[in-house]
Order: sequence, then structure tokens, then C-alpha cells
Amino acid sequence: MTKSLSKLVWAFLAISFLASCSSVKKREPASLTKVDDKISVASVWSASVGKSDTFVMRPVLAGDYLYTSAGNGTISKIEVLTGKAAWQVKAPSDISSGPGSDGNVVVVGSTKGLVYAYDSTGQKIWEEKVGSEVLTEPLVLSGVAVIRTIDNRFIGLDAKTGKRRWSYVRPQTALALRNSFPMVPVAADAFVTGFSGGKIGVIGLSSGSLLWEASLSYPKGFSEIERMTDVSARPTVLGRRICAVAFQGRIACGDMNTGNLTWAKDFSSHTGTAQSQELVFAADEKSHVVAYRAADGVEVWRNETMTWRDVGEPLAVGRVVAMGDKQGYLHFLEQSSGQAIARVRVDSSGISAAPIVANGLLIIQTRGGTLSAYRPN
Repeated sequence: MTKSLSKLVWAFLAISFLASCSSVKKREPASLTKVDDKISVASVWSASVGKSDTFVMRPVLAGDYLYTSAGNGTISKIEVLTGKAAWQVKAPSDISSGPGSDGNVVVVGSTKGLVYAYDSTGQKIWEEKVGSEVLTEPLVLSGVAVIRTIDNRFIGLDAKTGKRRWSYVRPQTALALRNSFPMVPVAADAFVTGFSGGKIGVIGLSSGSLLWEASLSYPKGFSEIERMTDVSARPTVLGRRICAVAFQGRIACGDMNTGNLTWAKDFSSHTGTAQSQELVFAADEKSHVVAYRAADGVEVWRNETMTWRDVGEPLAVGRVVAMGDKQGYLHFLEQSSGQAIARVRVDSSGISAAPIVANGLLIIQTRGGTLSAYRPN
């Protein structure tokens, strides 16, 4: 057994162990309580784009179109305003990542370590082997397609040709979550991402060099399972403020330019943060949603009504925080109080990825393959 394969096996065993430990007490999802709607959420359109299987598939917005992917290899280009498919193609193998796109090229990664690229008309333009499974949606920016593999390698490919420009290899920790570690652009030539071991960092797009790195949390305990702490969720950036959260670690905010943290609080989550000008929002492992004051980390409110509903990645927009759950409900909480002010059901499958905003619409993709648009008022 190779060293990298051994680590993946241990990661699988660790997750299985954690799941078995949490099942000693039944994790019954909290019953839904009646919501007195304070906002209306109108359904605009709905389309079927294929099931995500065990992966998190997040649509990506490029201009007036959404690009989506499905576990069976289906890639779709969808009109934002109507939900109609401009085209739909099938990749040569199963897909394990959401798509990345700049509007000219759409790129997806596969379970077999293959990366496929299509142009804006749906024609396959190149295919590249990267050596191991791709769970993270590619980042396509400034002519570069960045691929992150499950064994902690970053590979910069020419977006038009697939030719390798650079590679950057992170040291591996003994155990890590088998999860997507999203990459978020922070400039035309840089992106921020989380790492195993509780760190976040910024990588240059043209060179693949690490620009800065900061420790969000630190391993604790004696066993490798106890010491596992990963920043596997999407960091969020608002102006110069960057916020992120670690599994079995902390939630923290700091300066985007330097990586210096302003504050940090003990917290554990793999679903990420959302930000408004004044507040930072996150859901912990029990699906308790918490709002912190962005300036200093003081807790403002806590909502525990969705315990064990496995709420997904949050989005802060307008005066609400929106997030889905494992039963296909989309919840709207008031940013100022944490009170539930609306709820809709997209379908009966889970919602893991955050909604995205496009042309005044909230777009949701469920694990069951439903892509829906809503207009909150």
C-alpha cells in the first residue's frame, strides 16, 4: 500500500469512527416548527441537472449563464433568467467536482484523476490527467484553470490548451477529511483556500507560489483522530476581511492582505462562513447557527432550532442568512436576530452547497439534481 493511499484509508477510518461515535446517541433531526413568514419567497423556475451522488456540486455563475455538473458526468449550461438549458453534454467518465468557469471555458474533475474542459458551446477542447481524484471544483481565472487533487496538490493548467504551467504540493497531515477544499479568488492573480492541519493561505495564480499562510486552529488531543483539524469549507472575503472556520478547531477573521487574525473562537464546522458588513455567520456540527460580531468576535445570537438537520453552507444576502438542510428545506434567518422568517422545500434530497445570487434570484442545487431559482421579497 502506498503512503498516500494509506493516508486516505486512515482518513476514511477516521470519518467512520467519528460517525460511529456520534451515533451512540441518536442524531434525530429537530422537528420543524411553524414559521410566520416575514418575507415571501416565490419560485421562479426549476430544472433537473442530474444527481450529485456523494459529492457536493455547486453551480457556478458566469455572465448570464449557470454551469452545473452531476455525478454521472452530465454538464449543463443553464440560462439564469429562464432555467432553460443552452446545452447539456456528458463527460467521458463520472465527475466528482462541481464545475469551474470564466464564461469561456468550463472545467470539471473526475473520480479517476481526469480533468475535462469544454468551450462555451459545449465542445470538449482538452483532457488532462492529474494523477488522483478531484473533489474540489476547479478555479478558472485569468486564463488559468487551477486543479486541486485529493492528495494536496495544486496544478495550474492553461485554460485554453490544458498545458501545465505550474504545480504546488502541500505537505500532508496524518489524517484529513475526504472533502472538497474550495478555492476563492481574491484578486485577478490570487486565490485563498483552506488546508488540512488548520491553516489557510493565499496562492498566486500565475506562479503557484504561496503568498501567505496563517494558522486558523491547532491540533489538540493525543490520537490522530482527535488532532485532525481541517479548513475544508469555503473561506469568505468581504473587503479586506477574510473569515474561515475549521473542523475541530476555530472560527476566525483577519486581514486579507497579511493573514493576521483579528479574533478567533473555538468552533467546529465543515460548512463554512457567511458575512455581512457587521456580522459573521456559521453553523456548527450540531447545526446550531451562530452570529458573531465581525469586528471582535462577540457572539450576537445563536439559533438551536435546527439541531442535527445537517444544514449546509450559508449565504448572507440582504437582511437574511439562507442555508439548506438534509431534507431539502431552504431556511431563511433574519440576520439581526437569528429568527426564522421563511422556509421553502426545494425537493426531498439534501442541500449542501450555499445558494448563489444571480440577477436578483437565489439559485439552489440539491443533491437530488434539482436546480431551482427563487425570488425573495
